[in-house]
Amino acid sequence: MGANQRLRQRTVWLLIIILVLGFGAVITRLAYLQLIAGEDLQQKAVSQQLSDTTISAKRGTIYDRNGKILAQSASVWQVVLSPASFKTDEQRIYVANRLSEILGLEAEDVLEKTKQNSYYTVVKRKIESEEQKQILELMNEVEDKFKLSSVIALLDDYKRYYPYSELASSVIGFTGSDDQGLSGVEYQYDEYLTGTPGRLVTATNANGTIMPFDYSQNIDAIDGNSLVLTIDETIQSIIEKYMRNAIKDYKVYNRGVCIAMDPNNGEILGMATVGGYDLNDPFTISKEEQKKISEIDKDYLLEKGYITEEETYTAEEMSEILATAKSEAESAALSKMWRNKAISDTYYPGSVFKMVPLSMALEEGTVNKDTRFNCMGVFNLYGEDINCHNTGGHGTQTYAQALCNSCNPAFIEIGQSVGEEKWWEYYQAFGFSEKTGIDLPGESDDIFFSEDGTMGPVDLAVASFGQNFSITPIQMITAACAIANGGELVQPHVVKQILDSEGAVIENISTEPKRQVISNQVAEEMRGILEQNAIGGTGKNGYVAGYRVAGKTGTSEKLSDSNGDGVQDYIASYCGFAPANKPEIAMLVFFDTPLSGNYYGSAVAAPVFAGIMGEVLPYLELDAQYTEAEAANIDTTAGTYTGLSVTEASKSVNSDGFDVTIKGEGSTVVAQVPAAGSKIPTGGTVVLYTDETSVEEKVTVPNLIDYSVGDVNYIASYYGINISITGAVNSADAVAISQDIAEGTTVSPGTVVTVTFSSGGVND
Repeated sequence: MGANQRLRQRTVWLLIIILVLGFGAVITRLAYLQLIAGEDLQQKAVSQQLSDTTISAKRGTIYDRNGKILAQSASVWQVVLSPASFKTDEQRIYVANRLSEILGLEAEDVLEKTKQNSYYTVVKRKIESEEQKQILELMNEVEDKFKLSSVIALLDDYKRYYPYSELASSVIGFTGSDDQGLSGVEYQYDEYLTGTPGRLVTATNANGTIMPFDYSQNIDAIDGNSLVLTIDETIQSIIEKYMRNAIKDYKVYNRGVCIAMDPNNGEILGMATVGGYDLNDPFTISKEEQKKISEIDKDYLLEKGYITEEETYTAEEMSEILATAKSEAESAALSKMWRNKAISDTYYPGSVFKMVPLSMALEEGTVNKDTRFNCMGVFNLYGEDINCHNTGGHGTQTYAQALCNSCNPAFIEIGQSVGEEKWWEYYQAFGFSEKTGIDLPGESDDIFFSEDGTMGPVDLAVASFGQNFSITPIQMITAACAIANGGELVQPHVVKQILDSEGAVIENISTEPKRQVISNQVAEEMRGILEQNAIGGTGKNGYVAGYRVAGKTGTSEKLSDSNGDGVQDYIASYCGFAPANKPEIAMLVFFDTPLSGNYYGSAVAAPVFAGIMGEVLPYLELDAQYTEAEAANIDTTAGTYTGLSVTEASKSVNSDGFDVTIKGEGSTVVAQVPAAGSKIPTGGTVVLYTDETSVEEKVTVPNLIDYSVGDVNYIASYYGINISITGAVNSADAVAISQDIAEGTTVSPGTVVTVTFSSGGVND
């Protein structure tokens, strides 16, 4: 074989090897791209060719138990531009200026958006209907002026609204800028309320520029589920009205709490932490807090440890430290404002807790009808004196009398009869050793003497009258419900049902009880004792005329001096339920640090409990049975008398059980006070106005506080006003402790002033 032939042969083999290796590599690469990396490359190709924009889903509505809307998402809009559609700078400048005027934006910022290489850019989100109308007009204007039909567009969006603004703010909560729940039910049930966002898929060109809207496809969002709460808007409103007035009347330093619950199923009918906040403006603190923050100075910085006397600071350093202190104070003020005190704060329950150890003792049989307790005003335990609120002593008592007298020495003996081990077992059974599991964020644990329930003799003694251990208000009312309903521990909850976007029920929240804590027999006896306490014991200021009310007062000391005045702080509370024989509503009223001079639960919390229940029980259509004395003070609804002749109106007023006073010289009634539908006592006066001049007549509200029922009636009649009476009016020593319209206020004759009465000399 010649040299040339060998060379050709080598060349052929070399070409074969090159071809095999080359095509093999190509084939291998193609196989890899198609079989292994194909899906990923396909997704990248799609992402290069398409732009994917999220479309907001409509957040579900929140209703009260009767279908009233408490939170809803109303339609708003996004304003978007197609910058690539502009043809001249004149068009860009014109649109930028007009958009900035309508939307309240800087013209330069909008102009920059018009210069982007895109067919889609957001100018502003969540604009209201007034702005939307102006944008629609601008779109027509731009089309007429520049023949640009798709340079501006409006996309659907949603914004959260709260029709009742401040109502039940600590329960409902609020959402953030992206419609995510940040507190309350809005946070707890965010995954249900949020829904599934939609998508706007838009084609892009080779340069990555988003194409016009003609090349887009909408994938609709799926609306979120809605919630039906257990809250009753009417009951909630009544609660908040009385609590706000009491906070002011008793100068309550650290807010107040009221929880109303159905004791049979754990449904929360009302829950208020006063004061709350504006749900539609949750990031604005009160003017009072703003003033405090603005007054932060060097003394504050020294007190809080931001600076020391030994250090020297430049003006710039002091400015930065001051700014930091104010920022932290504002954050603390917001956290306090949002905090749901009903479930997040712990407190010494005080004497309201006495219903629990007495239930333990009755269930265990460690006390009976023959058991007697001798109170000398003080109990000496291992050399330590524990006082009764009645320093003179209660003498010999039964266990029922001991509860009605709220006698600490007697309850020390009751606790000792149960013993530490059983006491701890019942404490757990009543639900105090664990969170209730209420469907709200931020619930706190109790704080007991030890995690395993170990107590010393002194611990057991003070715990038996509600001191030196801490629980949450929601734990206390839940335990009281177990006594009210026959001995079962219920699960407190604020959501009743979950609805789909069409309004169909997809889930009913379970109301099954957790466990039996005490027997029905013991629960029944406890209800009877607590009813007697509300009639003639320390709880009588919580009595409601015509209804069988059961209740217990509490006055507990606080470890801290929260007011900073060096004086012992107290918590005043009242816990009870009605009707006592078959309870349908249980309620805890709680005031943290009243500074008005009287801090007893019997004087501060009990009248508020009575006032709330006095409106709620008739609203629940529970039958009332009045004594003769109570019947004289029953409120009756005023009819509609306007538009009638004076003669017809007078007859109608009299037939409704009221006296009548005519003002003016006309022949037809043009106005009336009280207004139609107002509640006034039978025998009260309705003032009928017959001309415009008479309507302008005014009277001045007198002072009604510290007077008896009879005196208040006389004074009110003399000044030409009506009164509505609440509180302990059956007691011989009852006096007025508050009036809902202040002395000196100018009102129309016949105006109704609600006066609350309290029995003096009752402590707890």
